[in-house]
Amino acid sequence: MKYYLIVGEASGDLHASNLMRELKKQDENAEFRFFGGDLMKSVGGICVKHYKEMAYMGFIPVLLHLRTIFRNMDMCKMDIVSWNPDVVILVDYPGFNLKIASFVKEHTKIPVYYYISPKIWAWKEYRIKDIKKNIDYMLSILPFEIEFYKKHNYEIEYVGNPCMDSVLDFKSKNNDGFDSFCKENGLSEKPVIALLAGSRRQEIKDNLPMMIESMKEFSKDYQIVLAGAPGIDKEYYSNYIDGDVKILFGKTYDILNFAKIALVTSGTATLETALFRVPQVVCYYTPMGKLLSLLKRHILKVKYVSLVNLIAGKEVVKELVADSMTIDNINKEAKSILYDVNYKENMLSEYDKIIDILGKESASGKAAKAIINKLSDQH
Repeated sequence: MKYYLIVGEASGDLHASNLMRELKKQDENAEFRFFGGDLMKSVGGICVKHYKEMAYMGFIPVLLHLRTIFRNMDMCKMDIVSWNPDVVILVDYPGFNLKIASFVKEHTKIPVYYYISPKIWAWKEYRIKDIKKNIDYMLSILPFEIEFYKKHNYEIEYVGNPCMDSVLDFKSKNNDGFDSFCKENGLSEKPVIALLAGSRRQEIKDNLPMMIESMKEFSKDYQIVLAGAPGIDKEYYSNYIDGDVKILFGKTYDILNFAKIALVTSGTATLETALFRVPQVVCYYTPMGKLLSLLKRHILKVKYVSLVNLIAGKEVVKELVADSMTIDNINKEAKSILYDVNYKENMLSEYDKIIDILGKESASGKAAKAIINKLSDQH
């Protein structure tokens, strides 16, 4: 069968490439054409446009590149019609993908599937109308989304979470001990405090200085190790780190594998940290803290910002967001984790419940099987 996939960022490239690999295993005649990235290219098929030529974040960058965005959208629409695939598979990236879905639904008979739902349960819930109208099949990677969509009379399928796949795969291939990890990366033998300060420059600028300052008290007994984000050069970090902080690139999982505690800027990293069973503090500061707190109370549809708490349906990890993120608050929470055994063990016990909720079946494998079965039923 012919599969047309569309992603718009690095995480989508990763998840789509794993899905493509599983589709190839289960469909020996699989052909791919896509808007994607290098990981998808490595699986095979034709890359029509690289996501790096499409990824504009924030109101001003989007405004400045509107002509390019519309040109990419028109190219995508025409290319789908020309290639006439058996299915279009959209991966997250809702601003672009939902418009493509609308076009495909209106002008062709090609089914449209969505892998990794847009986070409309957090905000922009109105997009449910477009999804119900234009998406034939939704594959979810977050179990709580099932209830959300059921509320809107739209059935979806939970296929597992790819973060679980990634972490289990890492653990199966990495058996080196802590001493080897330290020697290979020029670290001391002190236990590790991990800092995961986000993947964008603004996030790093806003969060990293406070993270570091709040941990200085512990530097006598612990070593502070920062996970460098891909795409951010070492020189940029040098504006914020000093001799007390060691930075490692491409080693996030290695760091988490041995960390005693992690300070994590909200996102997928909070879930990955939980899957490694590392106690954590969620840290997300913004200069417009009071405004963000107001928005969180009145616009966001969810009580939490971290995937850990969203999946658990309660506060498992402390979220220091906007104006509640202060050096003192981070420090206080870190002390609870490091010095209160019951507090730490309760967090780890809740992590185990989350791991059970997610399930250990391969998300990519299950998604590929579901897609092929659905297409077979439709033919």
